Amino acid sequence: MALKVGFIGLGAMGRHMAQHLHKGGHQLGVWGRRAESTQPLVAIGATAYETPAALAAVSDVVFTMVTASSDFEQVALGANGIIHGAKSGLVLVDMETISPAVARAVAKQLSAKGIEMLDAPVSGGPMGAEQATLSIMVGGKTDVFEQVKPLFSCMGKTITRVGDIGAGQVTKACNQLALLVATQGVAESLHLAARLGADPGKVREVLMGGVAASRVMDLFGKRMVDRNFENGIDTRLYHKDLGIILGLAHEAGLASPGGALVMQQINALMGQGRGRDDLGALITVLEAMSGSSPAKEK
Repeated sequence: MALKVGFIGLGAMGRHMAQHLHKGGHQLGVWGRRAESTQPLVAIGATAYETPAALAAVSDVVFTMVTASSDFEQVALGANGIIHGAKSGLVLVDMETISPAVARAVAKQLSAKGIEMLDAPVSGGPMGAEQATLSIMVGGKTDVFEQVKPLFSCMGKTITRVGDIGAGQVTKACNQLALLVATQGVAESLHLAARLGADPGKVREVLMGGVAASRVMDLFGKRMVDRNFENGIDTRLYHKDLGIILGLAHEAGLASPGGALVMQQINALMGQGRGRDDLGALITVLEAMSGSSPAKEK
């Protein structure tokens, strides 16, 4: 059944996700902080609205794919936010990575107005968004999840309800922690190979054929070998995610030594003004620490 769907957050991933919803036959409305961000969607038939509240007023489901917890709070609850325009029964689906506590707090305020919410962060990056192959981890009521699941199917392949509201964000935090620590391991192994006179590209090929093989070794390892640090997701976003992860660990009284170590490496990149580099640039922090460079290692 075709629905009236709103989308907020039309960046590198959100734009593609919104396009897939439109291709799925749904009536698409959009809002963006920058009017130009809505133009590619308007060009294919979407309607742009002046405020999130105005978009919510004509929507059955509104998706958000903004950047940080504060951004989500603003579009959901702020002046001209979704809460001020939504009719009872609207479903708000939040798909960026934010604090689980913020997701729960916003959901509570929306619920008082008769608005349902799912927290549904994704994994797969811009390529997954473009190809509609995202992994979507969802927190919220079972019946609301089932209602929205056909829309999720327009954007992703692996769609799993992992628990009540906030559980999606907890799952995404676990995903990011595993990814970041693994990326640090890949960077250290390839840096060690280069320092000891081995060809990092050949070493990576061998490792991809054994137990050390992983999607992280495949994707980020190749970018490290190729010195390609301009594609993928900005390191500044992983910095944001890792801050959430370490905050959760601190609140739970749990150690996260791997996460703390990677945060120091990412902090170094941020301090160099390289927050928009790909995460593969972590290897350059190790090179700087050892006083080496790819040219010297050859």
